[in-house]
Amino acid sequence: MAVGWQGWPEMYLVAGIRLGSACAGIREEGRRDLVIMELAEGSSCAALFTRNRFCAAPVMVAREHLRRTPPRYLLINTGNANAGTGAQGVADARACCAGLARLTELPVETVLPFSTGVIGEPLPVEAILSGLPEAWRSLSAAGWEQAARGIMTTDTVPKGASVRLAMDGGTVSVTGIAKGAGMIRPDMATMLAFIATDAMLEPDLLRRCLDEAVECSFNRITVDGDTSTNDACLLVATGRAPLEPICREDDPRYAELAAAVRQVCERLAQAIVRDAEGATKFITIEVQGGRDRQECLQVAYTIAHSPLVKTAFFASDPNWGRILAAIGRSGLPDLDVGALTLHLGDVCLVRDGARDPGYREEAAQAVMDREEITIRVDLGRGAARERIWSCDLSHDYIRINAEYRT
Repeated sequence: MAVGWQGWPEMYLVAGIRLGSACAGIREEGRRDLVIMELAEGSSCAALFTRNRFCAAPVMVAREHLRRTPPRYLLINTGNANAGTGAQGVADARACCAGLARLTELPVETVLPFSTGVIGEPLPVEAILSGLPEAWRSLSAAGWEQAARGIMTTDTVPKGASVRLAMDGGTVSVTGIAKGAGMIRPDMATMLAFIATDAMLEPDLLRRCLDEAVECSFNRITVDGDTSTNDACLLVATGRAPLEPICREDDPRYAELAAAVRQVCERLAQAIVRDAEGATKFITIEVQGGRDRQECLQVAYTIAHSPLVKTAFFASDPNWGRILAAIGRSGLPDLDVGALTLHLGDVCLVRDGARDPGYREEAAQAVMDREEITIRVDLGRGAARERIWSCDLSHDYIRINAEYRT
């Protein structure tokens, strides 16, 4: 069960969005594994995809279709990534899009495909095509939870987030779902996420809104340092809310909406880390006092990716020397360790390059015994600061990934 999970949240409906799902038997019988998301005519869409050079066939097809026309449908399957499948994988992704296009009586380019699951296996096209009618018949404005369950792989809980805000002219909803539990490392981020609002933004603003939200959310999480072949994050604006389109960055409504989108993305990003494969700890790493944001991130990720640090947290062992060693090897030029301060929660571990005189092991142990822990580093060399979210490394992470294909 995800660390600190409080159940499925209230999800505000987004005018112009319907979702449907089906059990297509892609990998397991009786498991929801096929999702359709319908976007109202006239919707705008901004998308970010994996930067992995070995990107999956659906990523290639989705990019191609986006260049041609605004999407009307998203087609998502779990259980098979359709990655490492060559030209046949591209043909298979197109065949699935064509199957949905026949149902909708729209051009095939209006369908964007997304896949997640095992890499290197042929996509079961016939199973997907057979499941499409069931998913199509189940389309509903209230289908968010079933859709969230339908895109899960090793996730243990569905991931959703929603915000409603009153704007001049009417009420706007921002609602999204995501999947991800392993193979998580920022490079756009490693997951699938689909976020929608019934506001209408000018296309360049919509892309800016997504870029800014992803940068401070999905691009600030890591579980294991691995980036996927199938990452995708979409922000859809249907324009069905009763207010005028947002066309300028200096429109006060843009700042309000952008904040809501960031909030939804941050909740989804944190939900991914909370549900990381085998995780028992949710860890926030805050680094301040850097010369620039990049070196703060460099230190934060070095800590987060250290197997020794991660296993110490799993053991609830306040072995802060592992954190200190990670900072020291993070590669910062001219790092003055004498100016560094390190805290675990509210307990000061290191000051002036050595153990804080007031440090007590029992106080640090009390922090390590919690499910949610914050590491705070002050580099003492500038004004920049950054924050990321990560987790521990447990026996179950090894088991889940060792048994993934069996």
